[in-house]
Amino acid sequence: MMKLKITRSDILLFTIQAAAWAALLLLPVLSVFFFTQKWDNAVATFWILFGLLRAPLLLWFVNFYLLEPLLWSKGRRWQFIASNVVLILLTNYWIFQLDFSKFPLDNELAYIGFFMGLFIYLLFCAATVATTVGLRNYLRSQRLKQQLKEEQQRHTEAELAWLKNQINPHFLFNTLNNISSLVQIDGDAAQDAIAQLSDLLRYAMYETDKPLVPLRGEIDFMQNYIDLMRLRHNEKLTVCTKWSEVPPQTSIPPLLFISLIENAFKHGVSSSRPSSIDISLFMDNGQQTLTFTCSNTNYPKNDQNRSGSGIGIENTRRRLDLMYPGRYTWEQTLGEDNIYTTRVTLKIE
Repeated sequence: MMKLKITRSDILLFTIQAAAWAALLLLPVLSVFFFTQKWDNAVATFWILFGLLRAPLLLWFVNFYLLEPLLWSKGRRWQFIASNVVLILLTNYWIFQLDFSKFPLDNELAYIGFFMGLFIYLLFCAATVATTVGLRNYLRSQRLKQQLKEEQQRHTEAELAWLKNQINPHFLFNTLNNISSLVQIDGDAAQDAIAQLSDLLRYAMYETDKPLVPLRGEIDFMQNYIDLMRLRHNEKLTVCTKWSEVPPQTSIPPLLFISLIENAFKHGVSSSRPSSIDISLFMDNGQQTLTFTCSNTNYPKNDQNRSGSGIGIENTRRRLDLMYPGRYTWEQTLGEDNIYTTRVTLKIE
């Protein structure tokens, strides 16, 4: 047997409806009492209003909590309409008890006025039913939208976690390869690099599990990564970095730009020809924008050596789509001087 689950929002909704009907019934009564200062007039007004509103009141709550959920929302429209016709007739049984022989037969205006009033009253009852259907459909659509939003949020969080987990092992694997190469070249430099790697590992393992990290810490992380990457290459490579001052409270998703830097070292460095990498980050406090630019000479890998190509960049773009929808720009250009540039501008809230 299915248990009826009543939530706090259900109680609140019922309270609001009851309060609205109570106000509709009592406000005219209080107004009469205020202007006439006679309790008998107020009581008479109450019973007149109650006689007029009891049918719409019953129609409202029966439809809202019974007929609309069980019939209309299930597609049983004709059963819903028939049930309401019967309900309107039963709640207005007094119409069938009228003694028309007592009406002034010679006064046609009285007949016209009475039947027009009766028509308007029945129309009001039908409008009450229609309003409950409209309100129910509106509340149902809002609930579905909220559920969809929550589901999308859960999906986004899960996808962000997956993308970040794709980046961390990829980055660590390449960094360990760099250290391995450096050990054979310069032991002292390798020892210093291991200390830097320790800091990188600590950051990657203990800081990047948060949705946002301080931008200052991310800058330090990128600089350490760049320093490690430089050790692997010869003097033909020139690397320039420029980081602007950033407010301490500024935060961004962790490891957001590391794939762009990795891509610059992967496709912008030649062991036999002059190479350059220029990396900058500029914070515009007035416009609340953050611009990351990475420019490098273009030495693309051949078809036989494209391990990992494109995965990091695609993940970065996907993370930007999820974290900054409609609030970022992505520019990629290859100049005539064979300089490949990627520029990302974020709108920081």
